[in-house]
Parts: sequence; C-alpha cells; structure tokens
Amino acid sequence: MLPFAQLGGFVSEMLGYPFMQRAFVAGVCIAVVAPLVGSFLVHRQLAMIGDTLAHTAFAGVAVGIFLGNLLATDVSPYLTALVVAVLAALLIQILSEYTDVYNDVSMAVVLAGGFALGTVLISLTSGGIAVSINQYLFGSLSTLTRGDVELLVVLSALVVAAVLLSYRKLVYVTFDESAARIAGIDVRLLNRLLVVLTAMVVVGAMQMMGVILVAAMLVVPVAAATQLAGSFKQSVAYAVVAAQVAVLSGTTLSYAYGIAAGGTIVLVAIAVYLGAAVAGRLGVVGAG
Repeated sequence: MLPFAQLGGFVSEMLGYPFMQRAFVAGVCIAVVAPLVGSFLVHRQLAMIGDTLAHTAFAGVAVGIFLGNLLATDVSPYLTALVVAVLAALLIQILSEYTDVYNDVSMAVVLAGGFALGTVLISLTSGGIAVSINQYLFGSLSTLTRGDVELLVVLSALVVAAVLLSYRKLVYVTFDESAARIAGIDVRLLNRLLVVLTAMVVVGAMQMMGVILVAAMLVVPVAAATQLAGSFKQSVAYAVVAAQVAVLSGTTLSYAYGIAAGGTIVLVAIAVYLGAAVAGRLGVVGAG
C-alpha cells in the first residue's frame, strides 16, 4: 500500500502547483491537435513542414521581441509568431503552386529565410533579449502563463473544428489528389488550409515544446500509430493515444527529475514508436 500512497502524494503535490496544472492542460491539447494534423502531413510526405514552420515561428518570436523593444510596449511574441508562421505556410504553398520548385525546396527556402531573419532581429536587440529567447527555443513549463494556455486552447478548438468539418475532403486529397480534382474538390484551398492548421499547431505547441522539438509531435506519434493501425481513421486515433502517453509521461518525468520537458516528451514518444514497431513486427495488432 505504501507505494500507492506515495504515488498519490506525489500526484497531489505535482498538481498542487498552478504551473503544472497549466502544463498538463497545454500538453493534452498538443497531444490532440499535433497528431491530428500530423497524420495528414505524414501520409502526404510533408513531415518536414513542421520543422520549417517552427523555425519560421522563431522569426515571428524575434519580430515580437524586436517590436516590443522598439516601440517600448508589450507585444506578444506568440501572436507575432502565429502571424509570421501562417504567412510562411501560405508562402510555401504558393511557391510550390506557382514556381517550378518542389515542396522540399520551397520549405528549405522558407526555413533558411525565417531562421536568418530571426537571428538578425535578435542581434539588433540588447543582450538580455538573447538570453530570454532560450525559453522559445527549448520550451518551458514554468513560464507557461494562463494567457499562453488560453491561446493554445483556442487554437486547438479551431484546428479540431476545421479538421472535423473538412475531414472527408482532406482524406480524399491526401490519398488521391488527382481524383479529388476530378471530383470537383478545391484541392488548392484544402492544401492551404492544411499548412495554415500546421502553423497554428506549431505555434501553440512551441510554448511548451520549444522551436527545436515542436515538429516531433507532428511526426513521431503518427509514425508509431502507422506501425499498428489497419486504417487511416484508426491511425489517427492511435496517434492521439501515443501522443497523450508521451506528453503525460514526459511532463510527469520532467517534474519528478527536474529535466527538460520538451526533450523528455520527445524521448518518451520515440520509445512509444519503438515499442509500436516491435509490436507491429510481432503482429500484436492488425497490419499497418
């Protein structure tokens, strides 16, 4: 009975801190929307767009910090990151539609440009800003404010609503874009919707995961799910479960051992992926 009593006391202590309550709410939201959108990206071989938009969101954070210093006013770096990331997402799509470059080239151009802009803007600010940028690069549980979590909840609700309303069309475009065009579906609009939703997820998750690791939550849980699922819908469900396990376990371990939350969550997600891969090989669950 003692271990259970100790566990109960540990959980009560952990959830007694407001910053941990906010962290778990944020984590649950991330673990729903990241694999939900990531499922479409992975099956369309666009997994790297998350990393591209995360680095571009870094430029958005730098814009917010720079403007705040320049205008001597309070500018939310997350709001500017959201605006810049959405614009970058649309730019990637437009470049792939109207130029001869492939998606990976347009993503590489936007990634390099976004990160370069961020570093230049940070270099134009005072030294203290360069230090505070670490929380955006690596994420932080303790600096999550009520406003940050409220923004994430709103973004998550919008993403879930958009996916539910356009689910059938998104699936159609994901697996057979040419047939979708013939069927009269506005493929261009859906492609732009998907990249905008990705930008929203990236900026929302960046608060907790950081720029460097945020893209992992779009990809790793989905990769785990595909090892076990027998259909796309089942894959989405498994991916959300895998992400929840990673986020809840990783956040708890981060608190217990005083280690980085973002890195711990990703390592747990990778462990889940490896476990799913072994289970898939052994035929524990239906074919993936």
